[in-house]
Amino acid sequence: MGGLSVSVEWNDNLPIYRQLRDLVVQRILDGSFAEGEAVPSVRQVASDYNINHLTVAKAYQELVDEGLLEKRRGLGMFVLSGAREALTSNEKQKFLDEELPAFIDRVQRLGLDIDTVTELLKARGGKA
Repeated sequence: MGGLSVSVEWNDNLPIYRQLRDLVVQRILDGSFAEGEAVPSVRQVASDYNINHLTVAKAYQELVDEGLLEKRRGLGMFVLSGAREALTSNEKQKFLDEELPAFIDRVQRLGLDIDTVTELLKARGGKA
């Protein structure tokens, strides 16, 4: 069972439980936390990062509520089957709904040519 990260710098502008939730999501997306496998225990994460166990529990509960983790009595929290696919789909939709429009607005505000930006994206490995 892998850990979350060797070092974490918490952002004061976002609750720690939310940052922890996002960190677990990243680990599911990148395959570090595989479907069907256990995630580090609440107690372990609280100890590793010197944060309150209730903060960790709140982050994990959000992931349970989202259908990404499940609690197995006496065994801990496990990544549900299909979690990575669901997250990938959700993240793609979030990008299309929120991040892409903000990017386009910024390109326009800066007066950049969209064709030039498209070519730069293609040159860096993106597909248009």
